[in-house]
Amino acid sequence: MPRVICAGHVNWDVTLHVDRLPEPDGEAVIESQTGDGGGSAANVACGLAGLEVPVALLGSVGEDDHGESARAELLDAGVDCGTLQTVPGGETAVKYLVVAADGGVFVLGRDGANEAFTAGHLPEPTLASADHLHLTSQRPDTAARLAVRAAEAGVTVSFDPGRRLGDRDFSGALSRADLVFLNDREAATALGDALDPADRTLVLKHGPRGAEVRTEAATHTHPGFAVETVDTTGAGDAFATGFIAARLRGDGFDGALAVANACGALAAGTRGSRTALDWKRVRDVLSH
Repeated sequence: MPRVICAGHVNWDVTLHVDRLPEPDGEAVIESQTGDGGGSAANVACGLAGLEVPVALLGSVGEDDHGESARAELLDAGVDCGTLQTVPGGETAVKYLVVAADGGVFVLGRDGANEAFTAGHLPEPTLASADHLHLTSQRPDTAARLAVRAAEAGVTVSFDPGRRLGDRDFSGALSRADLVFLNDREAATALGDALDPADRTLVLKHGPRGAEVRTEAATHTHPGFAVETVDTTGAGDAFATGFIAARLRGDGFDGALAVANACGALAAGTRGSRTALDWKRVRDVLSH
């Protein structure tokens, strides 16, 4: 049975690496193009599997080639896909990621079936057997209901709402999360009750400037690791992966921040939204 359940988006990513991000009416040169599985929940699930954490994924894909390919990649990574829903006649969500030579990214999205799953698709025995539920971007009502069910089952909850935080009312899930991940832009959007460390642990991601943990009792910081940035896509997901895995193995906040920043650095230094993580690669970064 899984120790962690990840719930949220499963996408198919089409990544275009360009020489630069063009200005309006400008043009850039496509240097390479790739297609592979993405979505924050799927990325974290694959990362946790690589870090030897048994993990299941609650999400949904369409009944198409992209959905089949995304599921196959997840299974190959060691993710339990028993709760990954296939929507009959649906199309898998596709994200077009445009990545510049300096690692900067912008995203174009085409909605598909990635929010068709519901809280009811997670069986009670599966949830009750887990230690932790990690929520990523999804329908706010689904996230809130999953957080309520997890609390009733005595399962801790983390939430990484992602770039759509300013467009959607995630207050229900945020109010029930034990741990909230936010980058600087998201933290500026969520100022208020969601950032009160009296009620939850806050993990603030500062990109190349490292990260910090805020609790009611103390603040912990880590400066991060120097890395030649190639592609920042998925770096936040890799960071969350490392933090969750480290905490599950018993690390304190300082140790978890170090592992999380190491995973984020590995992702930023690698092309693609999903980085192959394992403890050897993490230890290599930590040793430098």
